[in-house]
Amino acid sequence: MSKTSLVKANNFDRTITYALLILLSLVFILPFVWLVSTSLKPESDAVAFPPALFPNEVKWDNYAKVFELVPFGRFYLNTIIITSCSVIGTILSSSIVAYGFARISAKGKNFWFVMLLATMMLPSQVTMIPVYLIFSRLHWINTFLPLIVPAFMGSAFFIFLLRQFFKTIPRELEDAAIIDGCSTFGIFAKIILPLSGPAITTVAILSFMWSWNDFMSPLIYLNDQVKFTLAIGLQLFNGVQNSLWGPGMAASSMVIAPLVVLFFLAQRFFIEGIALSGIKG
Repeated sequence: MSKTSLVKANNFDRTITYALLILLSLVFILPFVWLVSTSLKPESDAVAFPPALFPNEVKWDNYAKVFELVPFGRFYLNTIIITSCSVIGTILSSSIVAYGFARISAKGKNFWFVMLLATMMLPSQVTMIPVYLIFSRLHWINTFLPLIVPAFMGSAFFIFLLRQFFKTIPRELEDAAIIDGCSTFGIFAKIILPLSGPAITTVAILSFMWSWNDFMSPLIYLNDQVKFTLAIGLQLFNGVQNSLWGPGMAASSMVIAPLVVLFFLAQRFFIEGIALSGIKG
């Protein structure tokens, strides 16, 4: 095949690839665009047939009505508190454990790492009742503690992710630090963590998303409405808003917005962290 033919073939393949990516992007973006559009529509436009993608009249009152029907601001604050503490706890605990598995030599280390990974195959429904009984004995029910404290115990998936990344960092840096008199924790804090920005960002994003969207745990442990999170509050709002499409979509938009903004701000680090974590096993 000539060079010209090869270039044409590559251009054709690239065009097909971009066309498919654009088509799939539109398929995934359309529901989100429809959500935001409906949140700005009057009720008559929201239920009109045939439906229109864009509103004839922008109605910002739908967002204000969300805060009138339920204490949505309080739900937001509760979710921010729980999510922030969970992200901090997950990063601290998972990174320390992952550093131990990746860098510190100890008898039986691989066995315990396999045991850790085995916990990922245990469904959360199996441990739901025993864990609830433990928190009940500790008198933590109807508090934020059952939603925050487990994050400080580490996560098997994040420990595995960070361990894989830590193993890609050259050991020569660690050896040089040891010669200079740096302690084990000093190596972790001053060398490993600063070089692990993409992996730490990946853990932070995933942890944020899981905690922000968590529905089951708040449903089990929180009883008072004033302590509800957004996931529970959204269900409460759907029960009291009498099938009003505009305010319902406005509430959903406000729940989704932080996740979308966070991902677009940190997507470069997120993709880099996922890619680099699988280089070395």
